[in-house]
Amino acid sequence: MDLHAPFELALVVEPGDIDQLAHVNNVVYLRWVQEAAIAHWTTMAPPEAQAALFWVVGRHEIDYRRPAFLGDGIIARTWIAPRCGRAYERNTEILRAKDRALLARARTLWHPMDPRTGRPAHLAEEMAQAFSTGKGD
Repeated sequence: MDLHAPFELALVVEPGDIDQLAHVNNVVYLRWVQEAAIAHWTTMAPPEAQAALFWVVGRHEIDYRRPAFLGDGIIARTWIAPRCGRAYERNTEILRAKDRALLARARTLWHPMDPRTGRPAHLAEEMAQAFSTGKGD
């Protein structure tokens, strides 16, 4: 499993994504960040890893660069970054598909959780390395 390689999720701006300013609402960008992370995890992580833990967000940081509009094709590009203590960092770029212009950039801290207890999970070192570039510890 190479969770370090960038993963791309194709999306399309739908009518419900548009706000009163006639462009994509900021909250939708955040939803795309989460959808990309979940799609990356479910695509790349083996079933036993998916059964052993789930992830919750501890922090989002997002910078908005350009608007997106109804019908735009979107690419949510995400990749694993350094571990931050017990949290695991993930970066995401939201790009316009036709020219790959950067629309938003996000940094999210995810926490592994034990599905049996609902409490934070400690990852074995091998698993921790799969979810971190290791440069931030």
